[in-house]
Amino acid sequence: MARPLRFRYAPGSWSRSRVESDVYRPLDSNLGATMDDPWFKPPDGYEAVRLDMDDGSLALFCWTDDEGPDGLNGGGPAGYWLGNTETPSSLWRTDKYAFEAAPYPVRRWAERELLAGLHDEEPWLADYPHVSWYFLTVFCSKDGAGTTREFFREHAAGFPDATREAALDFYEEFLDTGVLDPYREEMASKLGTSEYFDETRMTATMGEFDVARLLTLADYEIVPEIEVTTDHVIDYRVERGDGTSTLVEVTRPVALNRRSANNPLTAIRDTVQTKTSGQLEEHGGGVTLFVDCSSFRDDAWAALRGEQPDVGHRPAVVFRSRPDGRTEAYSRGSVPLELDDAVEWV
Repeated sequence: MARPLRFRYAPGSWSRSRVESDVYRPLDSNLGATMDDPWFKPPDGYEAVRLDMDDGSLALFCWTDDEGPDGLNGGGPAGYWLGNTETPSSLWRTDKYAFEAAPYPVRRWAERELLAGLHDEEPWLADYPHVSWYFLTVFCSKDGAGTTREFFREHAAGFPDATREAALDFYEEFLDTGVLDPYREEMASKLGTSEYFDETRMTATMGEFDVARLLTLADYEIVPEIEVTTDHVIDYRVERGDGTSTLVEVTRPVALNRRSANNPLTAIRDTVQTKTSGQLEEHGGGVTLFVDCSSFRDDAWAALRGEQPDVGHRPAVVFRSRPDGRTEAYSRGSVPLELDDAVEWV
């Protein structure tokens, strides 16, 4: 699995002639490249170039002779490389940093460049600025750009019988709250950056966003990716109003036409068993399980809603969200969260 797009930090003195000899020429020799001025003005005190390769990949490079105290490693002359293409040998030994680690002006300039290119290639994303920004590091990653864009464009982000526009409206409205902005890189990276299309993995990832949305609608504060003493990571810690918290884990059965289970009851029990026989069993209790059935079509969900079966773990919330914002759910065991504002109990 490749990593999401990240910056390379190259300390030292850079000039346009050095960029041309150490960065552009190797790329042009191997891939065919064009070096031009960037589409947007670089940050004050920086110079920058945009490199477009003949194979459609892209790189950005900006540099300064006197980076201030907000720069990496104490500042000083340095360059920043960002690309979903081959890395020139002159940058092989440089350190990689997440977007949030780079100085804000450099990060924001790079995001503007990437977003403009993304919307030029995928005009349908332009109406969804927060979705575009949130998943930018995977939408523009070296190996995952095609697959992650396809997931939203052709598969309605995992919703059955839904249009792309309805699904994107759903996630745009939630992500625009900013609740998960501080965790953008770790959450977006879960979508995957593999060159092979993995709808099951990506749909499961969106289940975590579905649960975050419900918990936010219920007016809880959430923190994702909680390490516990069993060396596992639980999806969320949910802060309750009385100063206490509860842990929440998410699982999402895949649609029935993509699995061996021949009915929805078997599907959710098999999925939950996989979860409970591993990290939840080792944790020894105290985790509320959310089972996201948003991949189920109407008939499959109707069967679950009618029988409301146990799922093999308590407490549990079994729910199905639709792109219009409606969520139906039932619970098993004593759920330590008040969810009346977020779901319709059935």
